Amino acid sequence: MTETLPSFPMTRAGKCPFDPPPQLREVEPISRVEIWNGDTPWLVTGYDDQRKILADNRFSANNLNQGYPHQTASIAARRRSFRSFISMDDPQHARHRKMLTSNFMIKRVEALRPQVQQMVDGLIDELLAGPKPADLVTAFALPVPSLVICQLLGVPYEDHDFFQACGKRIIKRDNSVEDALAANEELRSYLRTLVEAKKQSPTDDMIGRLVTEQLAAGELTEDEIADMSLLMLLAGHETTANMIALGTLALLEHPDQLEQVRESGDPALIAGAVEELLRYLNIVHMGRRRVAIEDVEVAGQLIRAGEGVVLVTEAGNRDSTAFPDPDNLDIHRQARHHVAFGYGVHQCLGQPLARMELQVVYGTLYRRIPTLRLAIPFEDVPFKHDMSIYGVHSLPVTW
Repeated sequence: MTETLPSFPMTRAGKCPFDPPPQLREVEPISRVEIWNGDTPWLVTGYDDQRKILADNRFSANNLNQGYPHQTASIAARRRSFRSFISMDDPQHARHRKMLTSNFMIKRVEALRPQVQQMVDGLIDELLAGPKPADLVTAFALPVPSLVICQLLGVPYEDHDFFQACGKRIIKRDNSVEDALAANEELRSYLRTLVEAKKQSPTDDMIGRLVTEQLAAGELTEDEIADMSLLMLLAGHETTANMIALGTLALLEHPDQLEQVRESGDPALIAGAVEELLRYLNIVHMGRRRVAIEDVEVAGQLIRAGEGVVLVTEAGNRDSTAFPDPDNLDIHRQARHHVAFGYGVHQCLGQPLARMELQVVYGTLYRRIPTLRLAIPFEDVPFKHDMSIYGVHSLPVTW
């Protein structure tokens, strides 16, 4: 008799939407699951095993390799036509990544902190002057990282409705292949036009520097710059926006933790709260994907060349061997070793920027609006179970 394998991704429990799906606690640390196209990759839930695999170059991030476990049909189709360095292996990955690294160095990111603080304060001023209740997502959580990434890349913020709408179509899990590819091409075309404009009138921003340095030297093509920019634009606003809204909701549901964040003027406590919320919430909830390119034994299990691997980092971040009492939110926990940003050579390039933005937001919003609260029952909050990046579709709040 053929064994019936669990389906992945699994469904989060409605009563505990911050927690990973409960089925993840029932499977072995390394076990088979079935994904959307009938493939049966290995599911890896343990913290140590995930870090080992992410640091092992025998596991490839190249989604063109046979056996790579794509997230959805639309993502598979999109990534066959859209190549970014996160889906490349070294040395190609390292060459492309190096071209962007200087934009996200801690010193450069910290130089942006006063501007980000000004943006956050301005949006809070507008929020307080506007009607109540308000949707924290559209009024605050989405504009903050959109403004920041637009400034960093050199993308006009007035086009945010366009690129945000494209982004939603691209990351919607049940979107058709045709619409996801159309949204991707609309955004690529827009960015190619921007690259062409910066060729004619150079600018001192990330895209502008890629044009005047890498394009001029023949190291990148216009299409490659557009594809790099597309990745940075989507990742730079979608992920942080969801962490702002979801982190706020988690703190509202933990008022003792919220009070400590609100009352503290200690940057170290705020920074620690950011790390703990990243661990506790972990918005990448469809797993990080790899495929073995040679036979590898992990924790006594032989994973053969050509077999896919899904690393469920929300389970790794709730592994009690790495984080004692992992299901409790504790902003005093030393949690910076979490895997919310991945691990190894493919660890998130933009993590210094994301950390800085979240520190400014969490350190400002609740202090500026001390009576902030939900305007609807918690059970009515619309969570993003239908998206490849987890969060909330809207967050009605009042004060």
